[in-house]
Amino acid sequence: MTLSAKLEHALLDQDEIVLLRSTHHPEIYALNHKQLTDAQGRLRALRGKARTLTRQKQHEAKGTSERRGKSFPGNPEGPQRRKQLFASALKRVNKELHRLKKLDAKAHHVEAAHRALSQLRDAKFEPTPPTNQTRRDGMQPKESRRRRRVLPRGKIGSVLKQNTIAQAIRDAS
Repeated sequence: MTLSAKLEHALLDQDEIVLLRSTHHPEIYALNHKQLTDAQGRLRALRGKARTLTRQKQHEAKGTSERRGKSFPGNPEGPQRRKQLFASALKRVNKELHRLKKLDAKAHHVEAAHRALSQLRDAKFEPTPPTNQTRRDGMQPKESRRRRRVLPRGKIGSVLKQNTIAQAIRDAS
């Protein structure tokens, strides 16, 4: 439930108003991660206190518990509204922290992708050392002494037939 700024000022102290104002739209983007986590802790504490007061007043209204003191507001709706204010402010802070976390993760993933791409490019184009800058002769390629046999296509079948005849003669003896 959204409450007006006028009602916020009526329900809260001055330092609480400053805290809640910093969690609204334009001011929340100026806060860094540490300031947001500090605000988150303070808002949780204030919400817990308002929740306790609300529950106590509800129990008093039902008659299941005794009054705790004179400093408590008369009806449970005041602390209930305060709790709603702190809960909505805490929700805004949590959303902003989540947004910053996603933004950092995205930047980290983009950086990792750039690094992977540069590694891939470096692996594809390995520089070869020039051959003329060796200290001595170094390793020299040897020419192959194997002869390459090139047979015409028409002779392939006759060669295979000759090999089968030669093998048959060897097997018979």
